[in-house]
Amino acid sequence: MNKNVRKTLFAVALQCSLGLISSVATASDQIPGAPQKKPIVLRNATLHTVSGDVIENGSVLFEAGKIKAVGVNIPFPGDSEIVEAKGQHIYPGLMDSFSSLGLVEIDSVRASIDTTETGNINPNVRAAVAFNPDSEAIPVARANGILTTVITPSGGLVAGRSAVMMLDGWTWESMTLKPDAGMVFTWPRYTKARMRRGPEEPEAAADADKLAELHELFHETQAYFKAKNTEGSQQPVDLRLEAMKPVLEGKIPVMVMANSLKQIQTAVAFAKQYELKMILVGAADAGHCLPLLKEAGIPVVVSSTYRLPARHDAPYDEAYALPSVLQKAGITFCIAGDGRFGASMVRNLPYHAASAAAFGLTEPQALRAITLSPAEIFGVSDHVGSLEVGKDATLFIADGNILETPTNVSKAYIQGRAVDLSSKHTQLNEKYQAKYKQ
Repeated sequence: MNKNVRKTLFAVALQCSLGLISSVATASDQIPGAPQKKPIVLRNATLHTVSGDVIENGSVLFEAGKIKAVGVNIPFPGDSEIVEAKGQHIYPGLMDSFSSLGLVEIDSVRASIDTTETGNINPNVRAAVAFNPDSEAIPVARANGILTTVITPSGGLVAGRSAVMMLDGWTWESMTLKPDAGMVFTWPRYTKARMRRGPEEPEAAADADKLAELHELFHETQAYFKAKNTEGSQQPVDLRLEAMKPVLEGKIPVMVMANSLKQIQTAVAFAKQYELKMILVGAADAGHCLPLLKEAGIPVVVSSTYRLPARHDAPYDEAYALPSVLQKAGITFCIAGDGRFGASMVRNLPYHAASAAAFGLTEPQALRAITLSPAEIFGVSDHVGSLEVGKDATLFIADGNILETPTNVSKAYIQGRAVDLSSKHTQLNEKYQAKYKQ
C-alpha cells in the first residue's frame, strides 16, 4: 500500500475514534441552579401534598432551600419572589427508586457504562462516586418531574452500595442526598431443572452452593471484626469487609434483587439468619408470598410495571396489578421505572405509576408510590417525598396531572434552586419546529 494512502487511512480512523469518544464524553449544556437567595412563593395552585389532603388554591413558601409554609392565604416576607401558578399543580419531586441514571449514558456503547466492577463480591464499591453529573439523560428525566433517584451498581453477587442522588448540581458530591442507601445483592437464580454434580447430590445441597460465597463473606466479616476488636490487635485493614460493618449493624439495608418465588424465599431466610434489614427489589413473584413479606416487614421496590407476566400461567395484568396486590396486603412498597433502555427511560416513571392506578391503585396511592413511599423506604423522608414544612424545597409545577402523558412540567426546584428544564429533547423539538416554520 502507498505510504501516503496509509497515512490518510490512519488519519481518518483516528478522527472517527476521537469523534466516538467525544460523543460519549460530551457534557449536557444545562447550567446547575444557583442557591436560593430570597424567599419564593408559589401561589394559587392545586397542592398535592402526598402526606395530607390535596389543597385547592394553595401556596407554598420556601426559603434557604426549605419549605416554610404550605396552605391557603399563607403569610410571606415582603421581599419574596412570587410565582403565580393559578390553574396549575404543585407536586413534591418524583423519586425513582432503582436506576442506572448517571452510570450509563448509551446502553449500546460499552465505554459509557460504569455500573459494574470486576469480581463477584464488591461491597466496597460506591455508586455515588461513579455518578456523572453531566449525563444527557439527567435533564430528560428532570424535565418530567423526577428530581431524585436511587442509583444502583450491578453485576456480581454483591454489587456494591447504592446512593440517593439529586438531579441537579456541579459535582457528584453536591448531588448526593444519601451516599449509602443500601448494599445491592443480586440473588442467584433457581430453576426447576437444576444440574447436579452427581446422582447422590440432593437438590437442597445444590441450592445451598449458590449462596456459599455469600455465607463465607458474612462469616469472614464477623471473624474480621472479632479479631480487630481484640486488645493489641494488628489486624490489617480490609476495605471489602469494612464496608460490610454497617450492613451487619443494621445501619444500611441490603437491596436484594430477586424476582422468582424461590429467590424471594431464600433471600428472606438469609436476611433473618443474619438479622439484616432487607429491601426486596424486582419482586415479580411477590404476590405468591404475601404472608412471608408481611410477617418479615420487608418493603418492596416494584422495579417496573411495563413488563410481561413472570409465569406462563399468570394473568396478562400481573405486572400492572402487583402494586395493588401489595397495597391490599398491607405491604410497604414503591414503584421504580426500570426497564428497556435503562437510564434513558427514567423519564417514564410517572407512567409506571399510572399503569398501577389503572389496575387497582387509587391515584393518590400511585403518586405516593413514586414520592413519599420510596423516600421512607430509603431513609430520606425527612428531606423529600411530600410538601411539608421543614422538608427540602424539592418540588415542581405542572400544567396537569403528572400521571398523564400530555402534562408538562413548567418549573422545578431542588433544595430551593430553580433548575433548567431544557434537555436534548426540548432542543431537538425547537430545532425542528424552526425547520417547519421556515
